[in-house]
Amino acid sequence: MAPPILILRDINLTFGGTPLLEGAELSVSERDRICVVGRNGSGKSTLLKIAAGQVQTDSGEIFVQPGTTVRYLPQEPDFSEFKTTLEVAEAELAPGNDPYRASYLLEQLGLTGEEDPSQLSGGEARRAALARVLAPEPNIILLDEPTNHLDVEAIEWLERELKSIRSALVIISHDRRFLENLSEATVWLSIGMTRRLDQGFKFFEAWRDEVLEQEELDRHKLDRKIVREEHWLRYGVTARRKRNVRRLNNLHSLRQQRREQRIEGGTVKMVATDARSSGKLVFEAEGISKSYDGRPIVKNFSTRVLRGDRVGFVGPNGVGKTTLLKMLISELEPDEGTVRSGAKLEMVSLDQRRESLNPNTSLSDSLTGGGSDMVFIGDQQRHVVSYMKDFLFQPEQAPTVVSALSGGERGRLMLARAFARPSNLLILDEPTNDLDLETLDLLQELIADYAGTVLLVSHDRDFLDRIVTSTIAPDEDNEGKWIEYAGGYTDMLAQKKPAKSAVASAAKPKAPKQKQTSSKSLKMTFKDKHALETLPARIQELQEETIMLQQKMTDPEFYARDPQGFEKTASALTAAEEGLARSEERWLDLEMQREEIEARS
Repeated sequence: MAPPILILRDINLTFGGTPLLEGAELSVSERDRICVVGRNGSGKSTLLKIAAGQVQTDSGEIFVQPGTTVRYLPQEPDFSEFKTTLEVAEAELAPGNDPYRASYLLEQLGLTGEEDPSQLSGGEARRAALARVLAPEPNIILLDEPTNHLDVEAIEWLERELKSIRSALVIISHDRRFLENLSEATVWLSIGMTRRLDQGFKFFEAWRDEVLEQEELDRHKLDRKIVREEHWLRYGVTARRKRNVRRLNNLHSLRQQRREQRIEGGTVKMVATDARSSGKLVFEAEGISKSYDGRPIVKNFSTRVLRGDRVGFVGPNGVGKTTLLKMLISELEPDEGTVRSGAKLEMVSLDQRRESLNPNTSLSDSLTGGGSDMVFIGDQQRHVVSYMKDFLFQPEQAPTVVSALSGGERGRLMLARAFARPSNLLILDEPTNDLDLETLDLLQELIADYAGTVLLVSHDRDFLDRIVTSTIAPDEDNEGKWIEYAGGYTDMLAQKKPAKSAVASAAKPKAPKQKQTSSKSLKMTFKDKHALETLPARIQELQEETIMLQQKMTDPEFYARDPQGFEKTASALTAAEEGLARSEERWLDLEMQREEIEARS
């Protein structure tokens, strides 16, 4: 094992009288791929800032091997001193670094270098920050939520880039797929302490559950031991009514040990307040189109959304996801086509930039509207502090202004506000940004149990796979055209591949390939002749079967209606395409062989 080039040992840090880190540790060796996981507020970002030298600890040891370069990507970078994105990307370059790498990274990330940093969108700012931290190719890169505000294409590019570089990586992310694809070790930060698993995130959750079960068992054993000692003190020497000093001290020690056992806070309790049911039809769009400055954003798109559907919207930033969504919910008029909304719709939306939160309003007033200590959950009242606890806020946080909350806390506040209102239609725009993994699990469960309809805009591939029944994405080859696929993100990719292979097959020239054949093949066998005669009919049959199965899978309600039938159809489609490819290849080989024999005759 390579020696570590960065070590944090026995790190202690207290904020506002509450210990945040108690003996936390982190060890990074060359080319490590480490993910740091834990709940929002557990201190993950602080731990990375300590490693980057941006936060001072109360105590502990910090070692960085001489000559080691460390670069840090914060969640909310500050570009106020820069005039262009090129200046941002070049800011961390040192003598000896490749001067052209900053420009290369900006180009790969879709930026020109001339953009004004003060005018960047969330996704553009994240891309510029990534270019800045990657350009010097440091020994260690500390990444705090690198995928926030990135579209799927940018996330997949970033995965490939990070896999190819020599730098050691320490990553905080809510994106499960991203962590699974990159991490080789996992550091779990909980109640101020760190535990390390020398395996990637894929294995973390099962290991974490085993650890928690063992700790619960240990607490139970300790509780039983305390009960036994208390029982002995009360009844063990009743005749003389004396107390054994040693056993009394032992009991005090056990009680103290039990008090000192810190248990991670409770779980988020999310319950969406259901309104009365909507009609079966939620939206029906027929041939809707929208253009800006002559550029088609949506072109001749039609769909039907029914009660209970969970529809995902994916695609590059700026492609028009929000435009399409706003047309469906009648917030934006289409240039052409019609949108019909169902009856009794009561909509609640969650915006990705948390813009509906007033940064100067307190946490409690954001939930109550101000002037009261009560919050309405549907038709019922609850005290705001009680409702805050459901979303892991502490009572002392009630007067905290929104601007002082972390990104994850603002995300939980948005969820708390959204789920307090009665609804039968949830509009979720990037709800996973800044949320910890456990909160995401609970959000997933809430959506699964939600009786209404969900429209979800997200770049989180794993979350889409877990949530949606259909996915709407732009056609890569036809600007403005959108296609609805049954199932989640992975299902969408599987359905795109058959379409591309079918196009390739249709475009494949039937002229024989230039292929060498043995000089001994002067005549065809009876079996080859028979195959040459019968294969065209078989190819025609397989082509018709492929088209039929593809058409069946384009039904957006198929997956939701019959998941097992959908899987069987997908398997049958794969088999038909493979058979078609083999048959076409076999026919081409035999046709070339026949033509060569005739040419030699």
